[in-house]
Amino acid sequence: MAGWFRRLLHKPKPSSVESLKSSHSASSSPSSSSSAKSSSSSPGTSSATSSISLSPVSAVDISASDSPRWEKSYDVCICHSEEDVELVEELVSYLEGQPESFRCFLQLRDAAAGSAVVTELCDAVQNSHCWVMLITPGFLRDPWCRYQMHQALAEAPMANGRTIPVLKDVERKDYPRELWNIYYIYMALKEKSFRQIRDTVMRYLQELCRSSTRGTE
Repeated sequence: MAGWFRRLLHKPKPSSVESLKSSHSASSSPSSSSSAKSSSSSPGTSSATSSISLSPVSAVDISASDSPRWEKSYDVCICHSEEDVELVEELVSYLEGQPESFRCFLQLRDAAAGSAVVTELCDAVQNSHCWVMLITPGFLRDPWCRYQMHQALAEAPMANGRTIPVLKDVERKDYPRELWNIYYIYMALKEKSFRQIRDTVMRYLQELCRSSTRGTE
């Protein structure tokens, strides 16, 4: 574990977009996983977990050199409490290890030393395509987590797939009211939830690329 964490801390930050472009432009993006079913819930649904059937979509190369993906420094910003660092490290390792090499903002690794916390959090939100809110008891107690959540909602108030709430060890009644209009992922099985997060980020980036292509036609 210690050796893995040292490698994580010394992993190059994804600030060099050009190098990532060149490494991915030669490879094709895997077929979309949007046809898979994603189990998610909302406070407005029944107590049973909802199952949302996703329509299949055509494959889109999100890593092409001209992809709008590269317009932001990160694909995913993980908002979490200090109590959940170990779980977040596992999630980041999973996402960055995918064929798409998702670029994640991990505060302990990527925040600039000496900079203000508020500045770093706001920059991370603004420079990320998607935001994962790991809502745990620690998240609900941490004012910085609340602040970052509000910043993300201000960036994309209509959600449109960018804000991804993930509940763990939190009762439905404690789900933040600010997120009531957004379906969440309930983390029961870690591996399944990680796949759901990956698929949600992938769908957003694919739709971003398709929208960009339609706009240039």
